[in-house]
Amino acid sequence: MTNPDTRVLVVDDTRFSATLVARTLGQAGYRDVRHASSASEALSVLAEQPAQIVIADWMMPDIDGLALTRRIRQMDEAHNRYTYVILLTAREEQDALRQAFDEGVDDFVPKSGMTAQLLPRVFAADRLVAMQNRILADNQRLLDALSKMQKQTLIDPLTGFGNQPYAKRRLHDALRHAHARGGAASLLLCRIDQFPALQQQLGARLCDQLLLAFSRRLKQMVRPLDIVARLAPDTFALITWQPDRTHSTAGSFKRLYDGLNHRAFQTTGGFHSLQVSISLCTADQPSRQQADDMFTVAHEALPESATLQRIVEAPCPLLAPQAPGA
Repeated sequence: MTNPDTRVLVVDDTRFSATLVARTLGQAGYRDVRHASSASEALSVLAEQPAQIVIADWMMPDIDGLALTRRIRQMDEAHNRYTYVILLTAREEQDALRQAFDEGVDDFVPKSGMTAQLLPRVFAADRLVAMQNRILADNQRLLDALSKMQKQTLIDPLTGFGNQPYAKRRLHDALRHAHARGGAASLLLCRIDQFPALQQQLGARLCDQLLLAFSRRLKQMVRPLDIVARLAPDTFALITWQPDRTHSTAGSFKRLYDGLNHRAFQTTGGFHSLQVSISLCTADQPSRQQADDMFTVAHEALPESATLQRIVEAPCPLLAPQAPGA
């Protein structure tokens, strides 16, 4: 069922194609359909008034549909919302579509089948984006309630993540799980480098916006059951259980590293890139002392500044092979 109040932005440098899409949506009952003739214009329009659905041509002269999608995702992170992105494309090869999904595109409509497929895809997008934004709003209300309750023994009031005592408790739980069911527990520490200078440069308000955008991206890039905590103003922890120890290597988390280091974060003061150092420590012993030791080892392994080539793996000393007869 059409929600006539859903805001739709059509981005296409071809006037005929844009008019056809807008007319189709208008006939279906959508009342707020806007048009931008370029990706740059679209970003300006979205900055003034967000849209729930963006329908964009993949191939555009200034910024293509994939780059536009990346910028939209940065805006979403900064403002705690979700925009559903549909690309119109003549490209249907598998590698191109896989690349687009990796960049955050939600759906495609082939130009050859646009007449038949556009409206069903938009109706589905309408339902999904409404649900996603309700979830985001509900989560924000929960974060606000948690902050007001000042549960600072286990909760970081800015991000809503657990703090260091919470992280140690959950790491111990992950180690017990690994001991009982096999596999291994992994601890990643993610430190924003030169954070005091960043605070001085941006000020408290913009720095908080940057930290919230960082925390949202970090949470989005990990699995639903992974644990994310904030240990210090500049340091976050990721706790995971892997069924196979070989799944917990620096290469396993390269996508996470690249996502935090190679894509800028948006605030009301503009875009800011971060240098993020990451250390990794993996173990499978359930003792309480082991969780404390893993945090110590991972902290000591963090380099002085971000190394853009790799994640530092910190071998846990308690997992060293024992000597014969030990």
